[in-house]
Amino acid sequence: MKDDDRLIFLPDEEEEGGNEWLTTFADLSMLLLVFFVLLYSMSTIDTEKFSKTFSSVTKALQGKMQKVATSRITREEAGVLIDQALMRRQIIESQRKVYAEVKTLQTKKGVEGLVSANFEDGVITIRVPGDVMFPSGRVNLTPKGVRLVATLKDFFIKHKDQNIKIVGYTDNVRPSQRSRFKDNWEISALRAVNVLRELLKMGLESTRLTATGLAYLNPLFPNSSAEYRAKNRRVEFILEKRVSGQ
Repeated sequence: MKDDDRLIFLPDEEEEGGNEWLTTFADLSMLLLVFFVLLYSMSTIDTEKFSKTFSSVTKALQGKMQKVATSRITREEAGVLIDQALMRRQIIESQRKVYAEVKTLQTKKGVEGLVSANFEDGVITIRVPGDVMFPSGRVNLTPKGVRLVATLKDFFIKHKDQNIKIVGYTDNVRPSQRSRFKDNWEISALRAVNVLRELLKMGLESTRLTATGLAYLNPLFPNSSAEYRAKNRRVEFILEKRVSGQ
């Protein structure tokens, strides 16, 4: 037999190989499952049909999933995911109704044109200009600021299911050397704390309130002009729905 006529045999390993695709396939299947759970949180789904579908997918993949080192979601874990998605959806719908009342609050005398609000992923943010609530470079509330806090207090008392995080912000201009405050972190923190103390005096429960100062972080606009810096100086009231056990 000539050299050119010799037969070449592939090793047995190569004939039996090719199982690497199972890992990718299993990961893709898991991602699809998580995607459908997310869809569930945004739409109305028949729970019984969903459970049957999940069981069918699990049975179809069970043999292949045992061959790869990919974690599996049990039916119990899937049930927990469904419950969490459903609860999340209920919270968002409930917060949407509260946000509608915030929009009505914005038209109230003494608040109109001052308070702005935002709703995102179930969290309501009420913004008040810092220059309305505090004198320049100071941390004590102005009389107008106290009246504004009193108006918000009535709204907060009405909605007892809301936790309230008070966040103070400044612009990026450092306090003058004559200021008794070391930096903007101190100013923003003390402003938030003083708003919290005012709400406590007005009867709000301490367990619902927190205060944080974030200085010049998270600006709404670039600190490139006096107008933009004024918009960045603000106090935010972040409302999140309290769930059972909190």
